[in-house]
Amino acid sequence: MRNKLEEIRKLQNITQEELALALEVSRQTISSLESGRYNPSILLAFKIARYFGMAIEEIFIYEGDEKK
Repeated sequence: MRNKLEEIRKLQNITQEELALALEVSRQTISSLESGRYNPSILLAFKIARYFGMAIEEIFIYEGDEKK
């Protein structure tokens, strides 16, 4: 699974620390999500989507759905 979290976060001028505080996770969790080392729980994915006012699918991309 890929994600656009870093791109979306930076477009809104939000630091990893600010996002982590808002979502009640560590900054390391945000870093791991952005680098693709960690896939979020469904609850965290919903929290991230709600924070940015977006659908989960706009942020997280299941690679099996991508056209090659």
